Amino acid sequence: MTDALPPGSTIGILGGGQLGRMLSVAASRLGYKTCIFEPAGDCPASHVANFHLKAGYDDAEALARFAEATDVITYEFENIPTDALDILERHRPIRPGREALRVSQDRLVEKDWLADLGLTPAPYADVPDRAALDDALAQIGTPAILKTRRFGYDGKGQARIDTPGDADEALDSMNGAPAVLEGFVAFQREISVIAARGLDGSVACYDPGENLHEGGILRRTTVPAAIPHALATDAVLLAARILGALDYVGVMGIELFVTDSGLVVNEIAPRVHNSGHWTQNGATVDQFEQHIRAVAGLPLGDGGRHGDIEMENLIGDYADALPGILADPASALHLYGKAEARPGRKMGHVNRRR
Repeated sequence: MTDALPPGSTIGILGGGQLGRMLSVAASRLGYKTCIFEPAGDCPASHVANFHLKAGYDDAEALARFAEATDVITYEFENIPTDALDILERHRPIRPGREALRVSQDRLVEKDWLADLGLTPAPYADVPDRAALDDALAQIGTPAILKTRRFGYDGKGQARIDTPGDADEALDSMNGAPAVLEGFVAFQREISVIAARGLDGSVACYDPGENLHEGGILRRTTVPAAIPHALATDAVLLAARILGALDYVGVMGIELFVTDSGLVVNEIAPRVHNSGHWTQNGATVDQFEQHIRAVAGLPLGDGGRHGDIEMENLIGDYADALPGILADPASALHLYGKAEARPGRKMGHVNRRR
């Protein structure tokens, strides 16, 4: 633990959403302070962090002040401008490192990287223009999904193509952004592994969870996933392989499809992950504390779970559901402090013992 941050140190967090909020709470339990860098005011993380530096990612002076006020820097989202990272890295270590961001910020780069590692992504093709889209559709077939290479999340930045006749509309919806075509995967279920790697190279993984998405948004994660033990082991080993190849430090979410021919990697997220929220009430050391331990140079905690559990996202207007959740002795409520409930907006989640 010679490289471990002592209690009282300040961990900088880029992003002020709910993930930054829960990271700040976890850091405080371990005796650390947190400083949030977030352009928006009254963000979820600002309610619980020690400091909130409100500035844009193009503000070089503010970025330098933020870095100087912290001892290590991490992030709650991956689409951080490269110029901002250049400034921050001159002052403080960034964990996870730049390579994980480079790979994950661009869907095409990510899929090429996974394939080069010997893993299996969904069928895909680069789509810089209409001619390339026609070629990709001829190669991959339909149905397929056209996605922007960068900045898409929760179903945004993507369009379904059921027949070649949908190509024009799908391409127009990209608004000129570089895109990638992904073929549909005939999967039995979607699972994810929440995995962590420490500064010393040690790895700890949580049991795979089974995910249900609706409209591109995660609705529910059930743990354990309904898969054989051998397949769960394969998923964990696959996750560890990715972490090692990236020399990763921190928690990562790896989304996978279970197919008749094996595991297909859907995407990687170099941060704490929505499908890992169950760990808050299903494990002694949750994913947020695990991430703080990793970036602070502390030993990783045990990823073992206490029992079977289900996480459900509260999306949009959740007020009518609150009385039932609060009255249920098997449920634990986690709200994010967002002022306005909007359709498709994650307002909180609930973990339930099964």
